[in-house]
Amino acid sequence: MKVIVLGAGIIGTSSAWFLNKEGHDVTVIDRQPGAAQETSFANGCQISVSHAEPWANPQAPMKVLKWLGQEDAPLLYRFRPEWLQWRWAMNFLRECTPSRTNDNIRQIVAICEYSRQTLQAVRAETGVDYDCLTRGILHFYTDQKEFDTSLPAAKLMRDLGCPRDSISADEVVKIEPALARIRDKIVGGDYTATDESGDVYKFTSGLANKAAEAGVKFQYNTSITRLITEGSGASAKITGVEIINPDGRHQVLRADAFVVAMGSFSVPLLKPLGIDLMIYPGKGYSATYRVTNSDAAPTVSLTDDGYKLVVSRLGDRLRVAGTCELNGYTRELNTTRCEAITRRTRELFPDACDYENPVYWTGLRPLTPSNVPYIGKTKFSNLFLNTGHGTLGWTMGCGSGRAISEIIAGRQPEVDFAFTGVPRRAPGQVLVPRTAKA
Repeated sequence: MKVIVLGAGIIGTSSAWFLNKEGHDVTVIDRQPGAAQETSFANGCQISVSHAEPWANPQAPMKVLKWLGQEDAPLLYRFRPEWLQWRWAMNFLRECTPSRTNDNIRQIVAICEYSRQTLQAVRAETGVDYDCLTRGILHFYTDQKEFDTSLPAAKLMRDLGCPRDSISADEVVKIEPALARIRDKIVGGDYTATDESGDVYKFTSGLANKAAEAGVKFQYNTSITRLITEGSGASAKITGVEIINPDGRHQVLRADAFVVAMGSFSVPLLKPLGIDLMIYPGKGYSATYRVTNSDAAPTVSLTDDGYKLVVSRLGDRLRVAGTCELNGYTRELNTTRCEAITRRTRELFPDACDYENPVYWTGLRPLTPSNVPYIGKTKFSNLFLNTGHGTLGWTMGCGSGRAISEIIAGRQPEVDFAFTGVPRRAPGQVLVPRTAKA
């Protein structure tokens, strides 16, 4: 079968890899000159099964209200005259109830663990080098109330099979000695030894090269304008995708099946087809610093809970990422938010890096209100979704690609997750497919 994958980030490239292994003729289309050039380019680089709490949780509404108007707040909501933003916000509030939060955590943990195991298998098979570290992820807290609130969530994840252990401040510093200078401010932490970190850009571009060697065709510098349909009802299907090729000419590419893996840009592509995805772009920031004193820089991937920042060591670089700005599809840098990242990193590790020459970056994370992505079928028999992974695209990437290849092959993936158009696996649950409609 001929399959066209729209998008060459970690999600699209992983989808192409596994579809090729199923024996399909696969083409990947992306507007950039190479793989992983947008949201997958410079994120926080954590494979964080332990970081499964969605933004939408019972504590979120008060935090968002407190942060309104603060330019350096972890979550900055800019009110815009956009119906999608307001609908997204209302759905976000609905997901903040304890029952919905717990169900979302269960789903996120399931797909993340499935994906982590899949990544390990792909790494062993391909040998792709991406500055991988398997030293776990350490969350540290500087607010006693936040630490106390984290304990039930950590227990829930342990109950779900994720070994996230709550630990003392002394244990935090023992695991990562680079935090010793702020020991007096740390009130506790939690540590997940099975979590990992690594450069998502290096992995995705390396996997794209391996996929190309295996026969996947990558068509870069190509804009996707629309999907072409025929039929109606149960017989409706996609017959082709209209593109503008590198020479500036319109073309229509035909295939038997299509996978949409375009992150935030999946929404405008699919809306004319009556597929109304509840995805809004969350502009995330990162800063990359050159490590100048290896002994003073962390070697365990960290999450600074109070500032909602993640820290990953990538060889001789330190990547610090986080914060989220809900402000449409704009990608310009907010100087205040950039400086806040550097200020906090310098506070934590003052002698570790060259802080005078940071490399700042922004990317549009495709956020669903629940943080649960859309993976699965649509009302069109040959159109499939793999989008909306929010802040966990790297963590969920390989598993999402593997899962969509299973679904296209007519098999149900071996994970309890609410795939769109596919019944849940969990015993005792009503087998009602999740819809791709909002």
